[in-house]
Amino acid sequence: MKEWEITFVDQKGECSSLTLASEHCPSVEEAALYIRGRLFPLLAELDLNDFEDRVKYPTAKQLKEKGGVEITGINERP
Repeated sequence: MKEWEITFVDQKGECSSLTLASEHCPSVEEAALYIRGRLFPLLAELDLNDFEDRVKYPTAKQLKEKGGVEITGINERP
């Protein structure tokens, strides 16, 4: 199984990273769900894609707008 490093800017404006084990490169939405589960565990089970305002990456959008967290990169760890 490969390891992927997800880099992001956290709520304090500091660059942080988390490692995710997966066979394939995680999408932005998969990475956002993983980050949300680590930073905001109580919100981890919410479905953010409503029927009126569908967006491509609802969790990534919510993290950026409400939590101040923005994903900056997803790279395979050597």
